[in-house]
Amino acid sequence: MATIRDVAERARVSPITVSRVINEIGPVKDETRLRVLQAIDALNYVPNQQARSLRSRRTHTLALLITDVTNPFWTTVARGVEDKATENNFSVILCNTDEDVTKEQRYVKVVLEKRVDGVIAAPASYESAHLRQLCEQHIPLVLIDRRLDRLDVDIVLCENLATSRGLITSLIAQGHRRIAVISGPEKISTADERLEGYRQALQEAGVPIDPALIRRGPFTQETGQKSTGELLALSHPPTAIFACNNFIACGALLTLNEQGVRMPQQMKLVTFDEIPLLSLVAPSLTVVVQPAYQMGVIATELLIEQILGEQRESQEVVLEPRILLPGQLQDERSSMLSLTSIRSTPVQRQSSSRQ
Repeated sequence: MATIRDVAERARVSPITVSRVINEIGPVKDETRLRVLQAIDALNYVPNQQARSLRSRRTHTLALLITDVTNPFWTTVARGVEDKATENNFSVILCNTDEDVTKEQRYVKVVLEKRVDGVIAAPASYESAHLRQLCEQHIPLVLIDRRLDRLDVDIVLCENLATSRGLITSLIAQGHRRIAVISGPEKISTADERLEGYRQALQEAGVPIDPALIRRGPFTQETGQKSTGELLALSHPPTAIFACNNFIACGALLTLNEQGVRMPQQMKLVTFDEIPLLSLVAPSLTVVVQPAYQMGVIATELLIEQILGEQRESQEVVLEPRILLPGQLQDERSSMLSLTSIRSTPVQRQSSSRQ
């Protein structure tokens, strides 16, 4: 039996466009509509009548649960979500959880009360079991940036482990052996994956892993400041620091500047996620720039497919970040650093039957 994706492929459009034609909502060009109708006829596609019957009960509202709206990464994700939602006649409710599971749980309750059509969420922890309530209530859910164990839903994220491994491998190639890492809190998949990439790179190069060089805490500037101070106080301090997000990197920079540590002569700093004007403050920084806007757009596309479309297997979308070397932050057109440990495919979509 043909599916909505089969129709989309034959008509050379997205599943969302097919849903627009079937449900007679949203803007669709006449020639596109004709191609979709022809594909439906050729494939003998029969729309899910139960799904179509839900149309009158929609609120045309989506909820976005993110962890810190002050972080430019999440601000850009939110803009991607909003732009794609607006394009499809949906409004967005923004919920800022502050990495707080209790606060996240309260927002889930609000989402259920407001009867939103779907939710995009960055789990505050592996323990965000309350997000499962959305699935139990048959509310479409897409995870973004972070995984949640034993929940088979759509997810959009960046390649964390391989990218981190590549960053540390490049530091080792530059002669660094005392490499520290300041990662995010436990029970958050991005923090765990970036830390695992760090460990794998050292193991592959035969460099001993020193627990004293591994620090963890919230994804905040305070974590970066405190951890960097502790690292500099070691009897054998590091020569390089891997900050696992931009706020941690800002804190690290503050402490390095306060203690008069010159970069990159005395300390090399690499980090995930850019902060505006960061290149002016620290031109020697190497930064992993994630496609935050694209992540928001794709997550919204997947969510609207669930709302308007047919039942399908869950999708996992893995996006490739760009690695900008010192000086390249001022030129967004610069080429991506070639690391053999990072896949070359810019976007990977795959079906998933995760348990």
